[in-house]
Amino acid sequence: MIDDENAGTPDEEIPAEEQDGAADMPAAEAADDGATPQAEAAPEAAVAPDADADAAVEPAPEAEVAVEPAPDAEAAPAPAPEDDNEDESLAPRQKPAIPGADLEVDIVAEGADPLAGPSDEELEAEAEAAAEQDRAEEMPVTAMIDLAAGARYRATGKRKTAVARVILRPGNGAYSINDKTLDDYFPRPALGRNIRQPLEAVGYDDRMDVVARMHGGGVSSQAGALRHGISRALLEADPNLRGELKRRGFLTRDSRAKERKKAGLKKARKRPQFSKR
Repeated sequence: MIDDENAGTPDEEIPAEEQDGAADMPAAEAADDGATPQAEAAPEAAVAPDADADAAVEPAPEAEVAVEPAPDAEAAPAPAPEDDNEDESLAPRQKPAIPGADLEVDIVAEGADPLAGPSDEELEAEAEAAAEQDRAEEMPVTAMIDLAAGARYRATGKRKTAVARVILRPGNGAYSINDKTLDDYFPRPALGRNIRQPLEAVGYDDRMDVVARMHGGGVSSQAGALRHGISRALLEADPNLRGELKRRGFLTRDSRAKERKKAGLKKARKRPQFSKR
């Protein structure tokens, strides 16, 4: 007989406990009732959403436990490999050096004119230094020259196209140039002073005679050639004089000469007058 009380009750109002009990029924009982395994799967599938809903309402204790952070070594990202072909525009720009950092500061005294020339004290100091240098050059150089009776020291000097063949020998400081005295052959006093400089520098200006044969060139060039020949002859007499004679410029041949004339020009550089018409 159908129970009148449950006849009018819909399926939705069946308590959940009874539904759970029906779901837990063993498979054998279900087989006795004539239900198939596929029929059993249907109630379980229907019950599953209720179980998920209960889990969402009441979270499991494991969900409440905070997740432990990973170690720093694992959390730190691995460094990206450097790319040699990386765009230079993305690299950080370096600040340029400060312009003028290598310059020295020129300090001007207060009230002084920076554009003014050197003071009187500075000029006097420069003049004293120049005078000291001149005195050092005027002092004779210590030389060890053999002044035996038969000693002869020969050398050749040149200047422009002039050539001087010089012989130094012991004497009293006389000059014989092409069988003439120094004042007769070079009447200009400036040329005579230049010729005497090498012997005066070593202190043998009154202990040696100079005999020279000259040809070529003019008066000034012959004077330069004679001084060059005397200096080289002194070097033959005492090789230790090279440093001092070189410092004073006596051993350096003056290479200045007249520039040759060019074709189409009147002289070395002078051009004919240009006429447009």
